[in-house]
Amino acid sequence: MFLSFLPAAFILCSVFARPAVSKSIAQDLHERHEDTNNQRLPASEWYHPRDHFARQLFRRDTTTDAATYPEVAWSAAYPQSTPDTSQLPAKWTAALQSAMAAGKIPNIPQSTSPSPNTNPVYPDGYDPTTLPVCSGTYKCKIATDTWDAPDNCLGVGFDDGPTPASPPLLDFLQSNNQTATHFMIGTNIIANHESFTRSVLLGNDIAVHTWTHPYMTTLSNEDVLAQLGWTMQVIHDSTGGRVPRFWRPPYGDTDARVSAIAREVFGMDAIIWNQDTEDWSLTTGGTTLEAISSSMNTWLTGPKSPGLIILEHELSDQSVQAFKSAYPVMKSNNWKLVSVAQLVGEHGPYQNALSINKGNVATADIIDSKLMSMNTSASTSMSTSTTTSSSSPNSTSSSASDNTAPKNSASLSWDGMTVRTFAVYCAVVCACFI
Repeated sequence: MFLSFLPAAFILCSVFARPAVSKSIAQDLHERHEDTNNQRLPASEWYHPRDHFARQLFRRDTTTDAATYPEVAWSAAYPQSTPDTSQLPAKWTAALQSAMAAGKIPNIPQSTSPSPNTNPVYPDGYDPTTLPVCSGTYKCKIATDTWDAPDNCLGVGFDDGPTPASPPLLDFLQSNNQTATHFMIGTNIIANHESFTRSVLLGNDIAVHTWTHPYMTTLSNEDVLAQLGWTMQVIHDSTGGRVPRFWRPPYGDTDARVSAIAREVFGMDAIIWNQDTEDWSLTTGGTTLEAISSSMNTWLTGPKSPGLIILEHELSDQSVQAFKSAYPVMKSNNWKLVSVAQLVGEHGPYQNALSINKGNVATADIIDSKLMSMNTSASTSMSTSTTTSSSSPNSTSSSASDNTAPKNSASLSWDGMTVRTFAVYCAVVCACFI
């Protein structure tokens, strides 16, 4: 009698001993083309094939933080233009309010722009060339901002990408085994995501250049929060959980208030520049390739103390050509060419990872990461992470619970040992009744 029921007990054991299926299985089904419900993009088959380079970003290895992100992160519901501050995640606004209450955000007025493309001005009684205002537009240097490279070094970086001009720039960088920092605009990441992904896969560093490229000092605290936060979020979600350490203000327009929000809320410091090619105006007649070449020759053959951080853009074929033409002069004058985010400090371009293509990624969202030390980052591996860390892009300030980080697959199901123990218990119970 006992033996006759052993097959049933075995079947019961087998059923319960199967690995638990978590809610994140949708990701695995998605990879096997079994998920037919996701219609974020208009194409019926929007996923990348297995050999597509984008897949390398989201594979589960030690170069990510073990969180589950959309394979095409830019297809999520990020702002399509200027962010609506009523839709900010509650965690961001709470962090801003906490910093303001602690007196960490200077209470100085917003600037105004008298007319388009002119320098912002402040109300009477507020001197932009010194504290408490200290405007970058007026060359006032905040202690935590970086304007110069170390001696003998040239920090390589480009603003305003990704754009249609990015592919030839990336081709050139790759052919010369040269990495750079790309200060990226959030809406451009969404519009040109192939170049964004390629930049990452080539090992280039990604930094924040705001969501829509406004004069930052003209914005309210909440608008500053939105411009920085959404750009950080899409970068975080699209680079395996990395949190940018640096940002660059459009037009160099920052001040003590704006810089404090970036630093106290998001843990970011600004990288400015000490030479300006004005290459952004090549397409409008503001400058010429000859004029840029002349300036480059002057800078590159001149003193090497301090080192150079040259403002350049990946905006047009002309601006890319200006860099390509100057590159041999940089090399022949023995400048040490380094991605500019690698030149600042000693911790690298990300708050929770050493670089884009090596080292572990500590689990952290764009708010919490500034509280972490790099020692923690270095010792944290994917296998020990138990929660995802990104605030949902769809979360708003309606309630703090809207922004609770979802659990990853390990915490949504029983672990294998628990399931197997339960299965054996059931088999023994069945045998006893027999």
